[in-house]
Amino acid sequence: MHDQPLAYFITFTVYGTFLQGDWRLWRSRRKGSQPPQPSLEQWHRDRLKHDIILLGKQQRSAVENEIARHCDFRKWKLWTANARSNHVHVVVSVSEQAGDKVRDQIKANCTRVLRQAWPVFQDRPVWTVGGDWQCINSENELEQVILYASEAQDRKARDIQ
Repeated sequence: MHDQPLAYFITFTVYGTFLQGDWRLWRSRRKGSQPPQPSLEQWHRDRLKHDIILLGKQQRSAVENEIARHCDFRKWKLWTANARSNHVHVVVSVSEQAGDKVRDQIKANCTRVLRQAWPVFQDRPVWTVGGDWQCINSENELEQVILYASEAQDRKARDIQ
């Protein structure tokens, strides 16, 4: 087994936001970051099967509280969790778990909490399929992603209002 990273930087988006071709840049699984492609974004938007439901203040708080609860239950070190109207950032240290498994557990628990409290989230996707996770391997990287996830988001205006 290879060395475990210091932490994971996890990002996942609300269903229907950050589509392929998005003007804020988007990531291809095989090619990484891609430039905006408005026609591709519109093609994906036209094929959404459900309305986009952005997270309100109470829903964002519920998501952050559930992430903290789940990390505490799993004995994971939560550095920060920041739920925005259209995406969620988490920085967490975990022993002997792959980043995609950690991300998927967090998303599943947040989905459960949202569906229990807000029936509008039942019988439909809450999040985009998958999401991003990056290995953080140094104290400097950890400091940078914690700052980005917790504070820089407020300056970037990436939330849709």
